Amino acid sequence: MTPADEPVETTRAFWQDLGLPGLFDVHVHFLPPNVQAKVYAQFDEAGPKIGREWPIRYRDSHEERVELLRSFGVRRFSALPYAHRPGIATYLNGWARDFAAGIPECLWSATFYPEAEAASYVGELIEDGVEVFKLHTQVGEFRLDDPLLDEAFGLIEDAGTPIVIHVGSGPVGNDFTGPQHLERLLTRHPRLTAVIAHMGAPEYAEFLGLAETYEHTRLDTTMVFTGFFDEAAPYPDDLLPRLAELGDRVLLGSDFPTIPYPYLEQLTGLTRLGERHPGLGEDWLRRVCWHNGVDLFGPS
Repeated sequence: MTPADEPVETTRAFWQDLGLPGLFDVHVHFLPPNVQAKVYAQFDEAGPKIGREWPIRYRDSHEERVELLRSFGVRRFSALPYAHRPGIATYLNGWARDFAAGIPECLWSATFYPEAEAASYVGELIEDGVEVFKLHTQVGEFRLDDPLLDEAFGLIEDAGTPIVIHVGSGPVGNDFTGPQHLERLLTRHPRLTAVIAHMGAPEYAEFLGLAETYEHTRLDTTMVFTGFFDEAAPYPDDLLPRLAELGDRVLLGSDFPTIPYPYLEQLTGLTRLGERHPGLGEDWLRRVCWHNGVDLFGPS
């Protein structure tokens, strides 16, 4: 159940004080119950891909979690399934499509995997109007430049459909994570609307450089600037001026529900940035927490 101490009113006050209509969170997960249970188990065990204790705060039903996001004032959010093996993407995509059809605030989310049929089902999804894709190379253990993905990436690039990519080496890196993988992908597909999950933690500088180089590449704030992430990978002060300059291409992300602290902590962490650099004040927050998401995905 949702913790009794959930700071709902304080969470709402964050965006109300900024004069926003609500929050646009591009990094939220909703998964089929059987898959969700397996994800929770991985975090509970602090397995090799997690690397640390990670007590998940939000374990409510799908319906309860949707209502909780609504109570926070999250007006748009994603579902972001991610395929971890061949043959599962179409199952996840069918579930996510049905889920989004019943939740007006939810972006229709999808995934794909290096497999012969990837370009076929990605093309069909694009034709039908899918709004966002998600890839997780650490979990899926594949390279972004796998030849089986190239045609799918070309279709996504041409369509301009955003794709959230977790390819940073946090929380535990492997042979499939790191900025070099995304750099190779963007060299081949420079118009790809890539959203770098977790701002590329812990390789912040390298991924920030890619976002500066490729005009369609963006960053999401997921878990960065929270105490939990700062313990292992604090964001360097010397990058903050560049982050301020990139303000039109930074998007609010939270990783709800798979977080070990209240949703509000992501927002207060962003608020504290204004104390570290003047360019990261309220105008920057308004863009990150609402306007940039609307500009990218359109109004509800």
